[in-house]
Amino acid sequence: MNFFKFLGSRLLTFFMVVFIGVTTVFFVPRFMPTSPVEAMIGKLTSRASTMDPVAVMTLRESLNESFGLNGSLSSQYFGFLKRVLITHDFGPSLTAYPTPVIEMIGRALPWTFGLLLTSTLIAWFFGNLIGLIAGFRRKTVYSKILESIAIVFYPIPYYIFALTLIMLFCFVFPVFPLTFTIVGSPATLAYWQNILRNAFLPGLSIILTGFGWWVISMKTISTGVSEEDYIFFARLKGLSETKVMTNYVLPNATLPQITFLALQMGTIFNGALITEMLFGYPGVGSLIYYGILQADYNLIMGTISISIIAVATATLIVDLLYPFFDPRIRYK
Repeated sequence: MNFFKFLGSRLLTFFMVVFIGVTTVFFVPRFMPTSPVEAMIGKLTSRASTMDPVAVMTLRESLNESFGLNGSLSSQYFGFLKRVLITHDFGPSLTAYPTPVIEMIGRALPWTFGLLLTSTLIAWFFGNLIGLIAGFRRKTVYSKILESIAIVFYPIPYYIFALTLIMLFCFVFPVFPLTFTIVGSPATLAYWQNILRNAFLPGLSIILTGFGWWVISMKTISTGVSEEDYIFFARLKGLSETKVMTNYVLPNATLPQITFLALQMGTIFNGALITEMLFGYPGVGSLIYYGILQADYNLIMGTISISIIAVATATLIVDLLYPFFDPRIRYK
């Protein structure tokens, strides 16, 4: 009974977060000073020498109807909720008409997940491993060296670090390409080699900047855990330092890091925006940037809504699974 009560409260929180987030996403673009329909009509009229005013009016009405911009703001809002929450339809892109927004997101998602998910997991694993060693054996020389390296990387703003990598390895030492290019067919080895070569530099920037945070946070946590009474008791039992670290310190110090990892997984799209802009990577971040520049309401609402759902889902999964990681927690 306690589990179902716990599950119900978490699901209610999940749906409220998604609802509030999607509602915010709907209203914010409508306060923008530009109208996407008028911008599209302006582009068409600038290319044509003359256009019949009646044809322009008909085109405007047709575009407003296609993009759900007819009627009052409340009717647009409820129509948007129905399309998004029930049919998962964000409508067509205004700038890539008539391509559906969900199709554009579907093409971009594998690129974003492939890069940022892999890079985040690598940074998490090695950062926590080094942080554990640095915190448990904090008096050793190599522990202090590892911590110093992490402290050097941690405070550097991501965009400065990424730009430094671009200047070094795209201009000074032109090892990697400046722009992302796709060559060949997915069935060939050359295609995947090209993908890895293009994704290496943005992936390295994410790993190194995230690495510093994980090392420092894990070192702080493992240092505190190492001072607990049960660690002192384990040493009195004659257990080796390796067993104490892996069997006692590691499980307890990792628990908070699992929560932080889940939150970072959910906010993976926030990092995608800067990373993909700097490296020209064809993911969801590039779509968000493109949609804002072009005042593409549907594209903005689609990409950001997916981001909100990802954050809420990651948080829900951690809430439900956390008792399995920590036996001290029960569904109450």
